[in-house]
Amino acid sequence: MARNLVIVESPAKVKTIKKFLGSNYAVTASNGHVRDLPKSQLGVDPENDYEPKYITIRGKGEILANLRKEVKKADKIYLATDPDREGEAISWHLKQALKLENKKVYRISFNEITKSAVKASLKNAREIDMDLVDAQQARRVLDRVVGYKISPLLWAKVKRGLSAGRVQSVALRIIADREEEINAFIPEEYWTLDANLNVEGEKKLLTAKFYGTKDKKMTIGSKEELDRILAEVEKADYSVADIKKGERVKKAPVPFTTSTLQQEASKALNFATQKTMRIAQQLYEGIDIKGNGTVGLITYLRTDSTRISEEADESARAYIGEHYGTEYVAAGSAKGKDDKKIQDAHEAIRPSDVTRTPAAMKESLTRDQFRLYQLVWKRFVASRMQPARYETTSVKIAAGNYRFTVAASKIVFEGFRSVYTEADEEKETGNVLLRGLDMDTKLTKESFDTKQHFTQPPAHYTEAGLVKTLEELGIGRPSTYAPTISTIIARRYVAKENKNLYITELGEVVNNMMKQSFPSIVDVNFTANMESLLDGVAEGKVKWKTIIENFYPDLEDAVNLAEEELEKVKIEDEVTDVICDQCGRNMVIKYGPHGRFLACPGFPDCRNTKPYLEKVGVPCPVCGKDVVIRKTKKGRKYYGCEDNPDCEFMSWQKPSTKKCPRCGSYMVEKGNKLLCSSEQCGYVENKENNKK
Repeated sequence: MARNLVIVESPAKVKTIKKFLGSNYAVTASNGHVRDLPKSQLGVDPENDYEPKYITIRGKGEILANLRKEVKKADKIYLATDPDREGEAISWHLKQALKLENKKVYRISFNEITKSAVKASLKNAREIDMDLVDAQQARRVLDRVVGYKISPLLWAKVKRGLSAGRVQSVALRIIADREEEINAFIPEEYWTLDANLNVEGEKKLLTAKFYGTKDKKMTIGSKEELDRILAEVEKADYSVADIKKGERVKKAPVPFTTSTLQQEASKALNFATQKTMRIAQQLYEGIDIKGNGTVGLITYLRTDSTRISEEADESARAYIGEHYGTEYVAAGSAKGKDDKKIQDAHEAIRPSDVTRTPAAMKESLTRDQFRLYQLVWKRFVASRMQPARYETTSVKIAAGNYRFTVAASKIVFEGFRSVYTEADEEKETGNVLLRGLDMDTKLTKESFDTKQHFTQPPAHYTEAGLVKTLEELGIGRPSTYAPTISTIIARRYVAKENKNLYITELGEVVNNMMKQSFPSIVDVNFTANMESLLDGVAEGKVKWKTIIENFYPDLEDAVNLAEEELEKVKIEDEVTDVICDQCGRNMVIKYGPHGRFLACPGFPDCRNTKPYLEKVGVPCPVCGKDVVIRKTKKGRKYYGCEDNPDCEFMSWQKPSTKKCPRCGSYMVEKGNKLLCSSEQCGYVENKENNKK
């Protein structure tokens, strides 16, 4: 009997796939990549047509030796690595490392680890797609030359152990730009005005929001303007001016892609992107389900397609018809915006079998596996269901020349919402009082509620928000989002606090250096354009070495120029007036993993270090001592008193010496403005006024 060998990436898949294939198939794993560029050198030869130099990854010798033994016994070899560019490249590297040129070698790929998918892939065995391999090689070489050429400059200028990366540097820049935007934001005052009205024959009050005049919507910008409007509406008669009834339809969501799964798992389950990918990988590779053995519960997790196979679509519709009723089954399929550009055979992330409900799987899954599986299952089922339908009522109430509005919506058909609602979906408002309203209903004013507000700056990025932005800008691939975010946090360029991402002092230094010396690498459009060129390679339209040829010389020129400038500006340790209390020398400023600190220049004889507290030349508004720049445990910068913890003063913005002329609180600097630190006050003036 002919002996067939199937090589997969992960040992976790071996048992599952062996079960599907029977005794004439041997299944073994490569444990991911077996060859890569060497760590100790660039590994790319610019003199020899940018040829990459691949070596066996350390620790993979034994795995390759075992694979060679299996290969000798086999008549046919099936390379069953993951169904993406990375998987295609691993198959090619295996073919090279195992010297399979004279063997019968086939590439098979499956989107889900089920018996039917694995068997079907054997029937559709093909050759390795060199366009996909070349797209991965181009990405790997680009990332290598950027990292290996720029990182030594960061070591020379800042400290050893730092790194620059093609995608991570852009992600850092995006976070830094948002931080600048937040710091420069000047809040603007506005007021809201609600009228509480008695409705004829009703005990409850109806609350209507101020809209404006009958011709246009208005924003109330100051207390003076509010008082003027109040004086008029106080005396006015109230009546129903307009009632509009309508229907609103909310479409079913499309199934998850890698990016949308990461975003929704972050919002709904509070998972970091890396955790989402780790658990999704477990669900894809297979879970031991009681009574069924090891089963792959979801399809492949790295995808930007929202396509669904016909078989899965039919099975979902049949399930919905049976469990919810035929009126819940969608007429057509939910289409994603990107369906037309996806050329590959990828599908969205979905359950491999819709009849395996989360409730049925719960006993076999950990808590986190269950929660993520439930999210994927519900979203997929919802995508094959009818839209939700709402009855809407909108009422305009006249008060002299002004108008107030009140609106409500009532769900009339749940549709997909009977299965799934998004984490940040707003609650629907139902207002029983509106049902009985007509144009003749008598209204009388009971009271007003007024509130002062200030416009809010853009929010700090969360991991979910950053993933969404990277995807919208076309930066990186589904597989790169999680490692990119993990890297910038691990390098301490970015601190994560309460879900939010903040740039650290170290991150600012690295970002400023990258912007100054390598503007194209941190340019969002340049990186997105590079991504589309890599897609061109995958489609066979662009030669991969052409991309490197066009990119490398410019990078080398920029590196040489930056090196020259570095030589001109010899980085000397900055000497301070702080005296080392162990040996009496003046201490110097050094960079460490957490940013700057004070060290004794007598190292290694004297190893004394201290935190570096930079004074900002402003007395503490609470106790009068010096205000210094401090950092949170995670590295986020703030302004605090040097006498901390005895004095608890802290501010995210730099305090000013000036007091607010309106309320007497201390003021803070924001760009070229001074703002009152009291949120209730909101006083703002130009910084120039302070200098006169």
